[in-house]
Amino acid sequence: MNPDEVAVFRQARLVLLLAASAERAPEGVDAERLGIYDFLAAHPLLLARGEDDPDRLTLRLTGFDERSICYASPAQRFVSGQLVLARDLADLVGRGLVSVTVSGRIRYRLTPAGASMASRFSAMYSQAYVTAARIVIRRTRRLSGRKLRESLRQWLSTPGRPDGQLHPAHLLDSGHVPDAPSSTDPTGQTRRPEDRT
Repeated sequence: MNPDEVAVFRQARLVLLLAASAERAPEGVDAERLGIYDFLAAHPLLLARGEDDPDRLTLRLTGFDERSICYASPAQRFVSGQLVLARDLADLVGRGLVSVTVSGRIRYRLTPAGASMASRFSAMYSQAYVTAARIVIRRTRRLSGRKLRESLRQWLSTPGRPDGQLHPAHLLDSGHVPDAPSSTDPTGQTRRPEDRT
């Protein structure tokens, strides 16, 4: 079974990601960025692709390897992850591990209970994931939403293709990261169009 198909695994990863993001964004992170950060932290060699990339050695030493099967169809894997993100966030909010704030856009951050949980993870994978998450956040946090989406399209392109052609995933053809299928956020409020930018 693919671990990404297990809700508890995905949600634990989001808790770790929110803990890492709190170091640079204590006000919280919106769902779109969380989805991108989570995907890239799980597949960081898409971001640090070049052999001369200064973060590549660190990521390889923590156990990431682009020969893994999970790098075979990154665009499809990204889209699949986005389809369950809203539900995972809603579950974390419902369990009191994540709080929601609305100030211009909807942002998520850990509650004290969530931060306590994040501090207790000790598996090798969690340590590698947090290392990757910190690298991803450091390298992308200053990008605007539009620039982050454009960069994501590049990172999702099929490695080794001279034309940089995207892996066939028609949901990315519209030029933006797909929204979760529901138009209602975990607080039960309908999202405004500006919350999706």
